[in-house]
Amino acid sequence: MRLVTNRGVTPADHSGATTLPDWEHVHTFLETARRGSLRSAAENLSVSYGSVKRRIDELERQLGIKLFMRNVEGVSLTSEGQEAMVKAEQMEAALFGLMRAKERVTSPFDGEVKLATTEAFGTFWLAPRLIELQRSHPKLLVDLNCAMRSADVLRLEAHASVQLSEPKGADVKVMRLGRIHSMPTAAQSYIDVYGAPKSLEDLPKHRLALQIAEQTGTQEIYDRFYPGVPQLGWVAFRTNNSTALLWAIIKGIGIGWSPTYMHAMGPQMVPIDLDLVFSFDVWLAYHSDAVQIPRVRRMIDWVKDSFDPQKYPWFRDEFIHPRDLPKEYQGPPLVNLFEGAAWSKRDAAV
Repeated sequence: MRLVTNRGVTPADHSGATTLPDWEHVHTFLETARRGSLRSAAENLSVSYGSVKRRIDELERQLGIKLFMRNVEGVSLTSEGQEAMVKAEQMEAALFGLMRAKERVTSPFDGEVKLATTEAFGTFWLAPRLIELQRSHPKLLVDLNCAMRSADVLRLEAHASVQLSEPKGADVKVMRLGRIHSMPTAAQSYIDVYGAPKSLEDLPKHRLALQIAEQTGTQEIYDRFYPGVPQLGWVAFRTNNSTALLWAIIKGIGIGWSPTYMHAMGPQMVPIDLDLVFSFDVWLAYHSDAVQIPRVRRMIDWVKDSFDPQKYPWFRDEFIHPRDLPKEYQGPPLVNLFEGAAWSKRDAAV
C-alpha cells in the first residue's frame, strides 16, 4: 500500500513515503477508523492512547498523507484516509487468508481454538463443560474470550462466536442455536424480608438488581415499562457483569433477571411470576473457511451440541417455567459441573 499526496503533509514528511507500512500500524489505523476514536481503539487493542497516536502519526508519515481529521467527538477519515482504508482492508483480508491456510495444514486436532461468547455463557455454561472437549483432544488449547461485545470472526478475533445479536457479513456463516429466557428471580432471604411482588404495579415497591449491558437491552426494557421512573431509590444494585448480578441476587440484594437455565445449575433462587419474561436468540457465527480447519470444526460441533434444545430444554423457543425444567431435562444433574465451587449439591434448587 503506497499512497503519496501533498495534501495535509509537509515536504519533510515525504522522506519515508517509500517505506513499507508496518502491519501493526495498519491494524491500529483500521481499529481507529472503525471505532471513530483513538481512545476506543486503544481500549480494544489493549495499548495506551499514546501508542495508538504514535502508530497513526508514523503511518501518516510513511504514506505521506493525512488519514484522519480530529474533532471533539473523535476522528473521521479524510478522503485519502477512505482510500487507504479500502487498501488496508484488502491487506487485512489477505493476511487472515494466509493465516487460515497455514492452520489447515497443521496437525488436525493440535493447536489453539478461539471461542468468544458472552460472560454468562462463558462462565456458567461453556467453561464448566470444556473438559468434555479437552479430554477428547488433549492437545487443544482452548482460548475462551468472554465479553458482551461480539467478536469479529472475519478478523480472526475468534474462530467462532456465540452471541445474542445476529451476526452480519458476506463471509460469515450464521446459525441460530436456540433461545434463552430470562425472568425475575429472588433469593428466599429477600422474600422473607420484603415479600414477593404480585403484579407489575407492585414491583416499584421492591428493590431491583440490574445488569446494564449492550446485548441484554436492560436499559431499554426499563425505560419502556417504567418511563421517567428514576432508578435511584428503587434499583439497589447495578452492574455490567452477569456473575456479580447472580451473586447479588443469591445473597438477597433484590429482584433481578436470570436465565432460566441457572435454576437447573444449583443456586437457590425463587422465580417471580410476573409478565416480565424476556427472550433472546442465541447465535453462532464463524468464518466460512473455519470448518476447513479440523480442530475448529470439532469445536463448532461441540458448541452446537452444548446448545442442543432437545438435550437442554431451557434453550427451546418456547418458555419453560423453571419449576417444569426437572421433568423436561433428562440428562445428568448439572450442579455436578460446579463441584468444588461456592454452591454445592446441598444448595441445589434442582
